[in-house]
Amino acid sequence: MKRLLLAAAATLALAGPAAAQNVAITNARLVIGDGSQPIDGGTVVIRDGRVVAAGTGVAVPAGIPVVDAKGAWVSPGLFAGFSRLGLVEVDAVDGTNDTSANGSPFHAAIDVAPAVNPRTSAIILNRSEGITRALVAPDTAGSIFAGQGAIIDLGADANPISRPRAFQFIEYGEPGAGLAGGSRPAALAVLRNAFFEAREYARNPASFNDRGKDAFLTRLDAEALVPVIQGKVPLLVHVERASDILVVLDLKRDFPALDIVLVGATEGWMVAREIAAAKVTVIATALADLPETFEALAATQSNIGRLKAAGVTVGIGMLNDNDAHQARYVKQYAGNLVALGRIPGAAGLDWGAAFATISSKPAEALGMGGEFGSLRPGRRGDVVIWDGDPLELGTAATAVYIDGIEQPLDNRQKRLRERYWKPTEGALPKAYER
Repeated sequence: MKRLLLAAAATLALAGPAAAQNVAITNARLVIGDGSQPIDGGTVVIRDGRVVAAGTGVAVPAGIPVVDAKGAWVSPGLFAGFSRLGLVEVDAVDGTNDTSANGSPFHAAIDVAPAVNPRTSAIILNRSEGITRALVAPDTAGSIFAGQGAIIDLGADANPISRPRAFQFIEYGEPGAGLAGGSRPAALAVLRNAFFEAREYARNPASFNDRGKDAFLTRLDAEALVPVIQGKVPLLVHVERASDILVVLDLKRDFPALDIVLVGATEGWMVAREIAAAKVTVIATALADLPETFEALAATQSNIGRLKAAGVTVGIGMLNDNDAHQARYVKQYAGNLVALGRIPGAAGLDWGAAFATISSKPAEALGMGGEFGSLRPGRRGDVVIWDGDPLELGTAATAVYIDGIEQPLDNRQKRLRERYWKPTEGALPKAYER
């Protein structure tokens, strides 16, 4: 009976997000996450799950629990700028992979939020590495439109969705050409036609009642695209080649309200001034230093530094880079940008700007900088305490807070390490006996 009661209590604990809490972390080497440099002797105060103050000389209100960081690095939680966390457990097992739907008649209407599983091993692992929020995108199948992505938190509860239907994701360039029939002009025609049909749907939804199965756009797809063409939902476009980027930017001539976010943008540095002039943000691939495809012949790790120098808001994403499992790599990629700044002829970032590419900048790209990504007042209380510089490869998170709630950091990898670190006779499973 006792075991049953404990199991029931655990089930109730996972039934929804825990209530936001209060905490103050003092004596920290504090990182705000807005591009500024770390400050010593900092304090961050979280009340009801949100930051109320962060900096030096901050007084801790009475009654708020205090954690002494003892000089350790303290930063906002990391924001994975592009991922598929929670949609996949085992890539090769279809039953555990909800990134795309090859047989579905729907595309733009697909909403990944109901499929996100907060118990996947990838979420548990990445939480222990300091990732507290993530952009989760669907993948394409049969159309340039992948569907509607979500913003999630990586907390240890059963409700990971911070914002459902947060953006629409599409493929252009080489992948989009293949999905649209074989060419970039075909992909552009599909895209423009879908937007025109969505505009008609917005004017007269009843016109879609009897269009039949051969219609280019289903009613639900058209409905999902209406807030996109109205600029209420960002349009994330995977595009790599410089000339393709200019084509995407030109969409704003016919659809001026579009809130375009470029994803990947390997050759973005070549048209950085045009991107900045269009006020379009970028979620870039950080480790793009070789021309893996013809649309990325001008690949260089200086891409992000050059975009930033041109005035472009740019964050780091994990598109097609083990994006369902290893969002934690963004720490290393941001650290690489700092190192690039010390190489003659390369374009990197200073420490504060590099950290912002994995905290506030991805959130700003989605219009959510007022909620996530930094320790400015009013933002969610996502905080990480580190045992060293968070952009150094060997640094680990020692405490992670999401909405002010301290999270468990245990994961399977840590348990395996401890189990086999110093194995003793008789402690190994039968399979290891020889």
